[in-house]
Amino acid sequence: MSEHTDHDGPIDDADGTERTNTDETTDDLQEEVEAALRQVRDPDAGKDVFEAGLVSDIAVSEGAVTVVADLTDFRPQEGEQVTSAMLRAVSEVPGVEHAHIERETGASADEDRSTGLADVDRVIAVASAKGGVGKTTVATHIACAMAGADRDVGLFDADIHGPNVPEVLEVSGPVYSDDDGNPLPVEAGELDVMSVGLMESGAPLAWRGAMAHDALSELFEDTAWGDLDTLVVDLPPGTGDVVLTTLQEVHLDGVVFVTTPFHAAVTDTARSLDLFEENDVPVLGVAVNMAGFTCPSCGDEHDLFEHGEPLDGLDAPVLAELEFDPSVQATPRPGELPEQMQRLGEDARERCEDVWAVDAPDDAVDLRGVDADGRHDRVREGFDATERGEAFVLVSDRDPAPVRSFIASLSAEADGPGDLDPFEVERLNPETWVLRTVRP
Repeated sequence: MSEHTDHDGPIDDADGTERTNTDETTDDLQEEVEAALRQVRDPDAGKDVFEAGLVSDIAVSEGAVTVVADLTDFRPQEGEQVTSAMLRAVSEVPGVEHAHIERETGASADEDRSTGLADVDRVIAVASAKGGVGKTTVATHIACAMAGADRDVGLFDADIHGPNVPEVLEVSGPVYSDDDGNPLPVEAGELDVMSVGLMESGAPLAWRGAMAHDALSELFEDTAWGDLDTLVVDLPPGTGDVVLTTLQEVHLDGVVFVTTPFHAAVTDTARSLDLFEENDVPVLGVAVNMAGFTCPSCGDEHDLFEHGEPLDGLDAPVLAELEFDPSVQATPRPGELPEQMQRLGEDARERCEDVWAVDAPDDAVDLRGVDADGRHDRVREGFDATERGEAFVLVSDRDPAPVRSFIASLSAEADGPGDLDPFEVERLNPETWVLRTVRP
């Protein structure tokens, strides 16, 4: 009597391998899933997801299907579209009871990413005294201009009450996390972006006081930015809780203010500049938005605000007077910007570098990072090495004016006059002073 094998018993493949009916069912279901996925196209390459190399693995177990997909080269919105199409295709296969698309992070997405701002070389804020002056438009274009110069640049939307950066850049969530649960910025071309608006729905955010402070602090501290060259921070208008929190918790290397030429906006801007200067944040300059309009038909130039010179009252350099330009309404991307916006981003970066540059001779006495006892020894050594009548230059991380009496005493010890003339102290930036005098 021959052995009878029903659907629940083992069968042999042609190579003699013992298989169960469950194995057959799983194999058949996997083939059907693969066939369904081949109907999903990569919108960029025009190939199916297998030909485009998007499917890394397919796991089938008792009607549950998990597809691992590598979508790291897609912008977030495009990645979501492909994910939804794959999920829909798999779910419609007969026999699939549960479908899941697991997005593979990719080898380069998490590596060398540290949280917070410790590894960010410079942080530049974009601020305004009033809303509606085009601050977010300027911030996104400055960030894109810097990113278009082959630099690693991020844009942080700190306007937690009205986060507009995702809308301007046309990026969306969800926000994914690294292996430690830290949020990863989304990508807008070559620009990394983080915003509360990527995590929340379109509902208004009514956070106040401590809630706003905590939300902002967590995003600053937890976002896995990695080793950025520059982070641009789009601040909310005015001088409220979010701006004050940023000034307290973030080392800002500079701020660019945005205003229109309207006299009231300029007056408020002048007052807001004082707040940043009082907190040792260098004002890189002011971007004057909607400064004029050139008619595309006749070429005539038109002022959009009243005549006069309201900008004369600003104690800050004017980085740019931006004309009203319809092309600025296009979605900004690194390498694809109107000329005036590209130039503004480059000028803001150069201005930041100039502010933090220290122009001192190689033989200057450098007291930066030196303790109190060591400072006196180093000044004495430098003074002794300077010939009478030669320039004596000192670089310090604090106001060196009190050193005057010590240098005068050193001169007296050497039988020289105690009067130092000239004696000049210049603060180059919030962290660097230069003292210049001549050994008597």
